[in-house]
Amino acid sequence: SVEGRLISTISKKPHPNDAAAFARWLVSQNYWGVLNTISSDLGGAPFGNVVSFSDGLPNEGSGVPYFYLTTLDPTARNALRDKRSSLAISEYPLGTCGERDPENPACAKITLTGKLVLVDVSTKEAEFAEHALFTKHPEMMDWPEDHNFQIFKLEIEDIFLINWFGGRKPLTVDQYLHTKMNKFAFILSKFI
Repeated sequence: SVEGRLISTISKKPHPNDAAAFARWLVSQNYWGVLNTISSDLGGAPFGNVVSFSDGLPNEGSGVPYFYLTTLDPTARNALRDKRSSLAISEYPLGTCGERDPENPACAKITLTGKLVLVDVSTKEAEFAEHALFTKHPEMMDWPEDHNFQIFKLEIEDIFLINWFGGRKPLTVDQYLHTKMNKFAFILSKFI
């Protein structure tokens, strides 16, 4: 565990055959992933960066990943020039893969592809995103104001999920976004 971070204990993960529930569980439970953008500094080459994100509290998430980024970092600068992006997330950091290697198909992985866009600060969505980010990542509240951190979100256009053998699971964005989070049971612990 990490001091000051909301930790969730998973009592049961969805069955691998329920691709939508499994994908939402995987995004909801994770705290970080690799956000990939098209680099303007590298002549259009892909650029991946480890970033923190939140789609809401575990078991209450929207499915849409939100980020708190600064243009002092290439990821935000890249997205402001070319919105095409993807977020790769692994089940491995959750500790639910047992002894499996992160590349083993039984250790789930998801890539959400779409457009990384700024969230309008005057909206209810911005309030939700800020609460989601600062609850999962309390340290963010103290990040320097002069770094001009802004809230971004990934507008998902495609989902690549592998959560068992047999290749990519068929899953539409609509199925993913409209899956009810109450399909799986979580036990939330307190801040430690």
